[in-house]
Amino acid sequence: MRKNWSPQQISDDLAVVFAGQDELQVSHESIYQSLYVQSGGYVGVHLHRHLRRGRSARKPRATQLNAVGKIRDKVMLSERPKEANDRLVAGHWEGDLIVGSASGSAIATLVERTTRFVILVHLPNGHSSADLHDGLIRVLEGLPAFLRRSLTWDQGTELARHVEITKATGVPIFFCDPGSPWQRGSNENTNGLLRQYFPKGTDLNAHSAQRLLEVATELNERPRKTLNRSTPADLLSELVSKKEITPVASTA
Repeated sequence: MRKNWSPQQISDDLAVVFAGQDELQVSHESIYQSLYVQSGGYVGVHLHRHLRRGRSARKPRATQLNAVGKIRDKVMLSERPKEANDRLVAGHWEGDLIVGSASGSAIATLVERTTRFVILVHLPNGHSSADLHDGLIRVLEGLPAFLRRSLTWDQGTELARHVEITKATGVPIFFCDPGSPWQRGSNENTNGLLRQYFPKGTDLNAHSAQRLLEVATELNERPRKTLNRSTPADLLSELVSKKEITPVASTA
């Protein structure tokens, strides 16, 4: 827990390390229940603080809607290449912002759909369309061509300059339907994990670009159940080493 592994990751790891030794294994549900008991003062080690959202008790999830703005010339998700849907071809990304106190600061988050690899974009000067334009171009241009197939975003006006970003990087940008965060499911999940490091209501400008890299690296080096216990970093490294270069799908 102190390494910020989730109860599910811990349970899965114990099942492999201690295969055949039931007494040395435990379900993720049992870990959760134990943590919530501890938070009530019975043990006092406060390990619940290492949960993704740091809660000492379970709470129902609230429904959140994406902010909708006027974006010219946007291309909707329905037009995204079909190859992105089954996650078999790498290079399709989902993106969004996590916003700080009073919406005065933000971090842009990118998640690759196949490997779940995370990139955090430092935005020290704000999160206007101009700031996102510069930040995304800087990050996307640093990727190999075969990892620049598409980017899916919600309808926040910070992506108002999406056409310019596409012209500069060759990455077509697609927009989700209003109020449909599940259309960026990997990114939504990752943003939830990131709130453990960057709590709501705090000034996100307090975090340097180096700190963002450290957090992204920690996430990318965690084994994932959805990846059969591989890590996003390992999968991405394997793809790059194979130089699996495929022409970027046309959006024409």
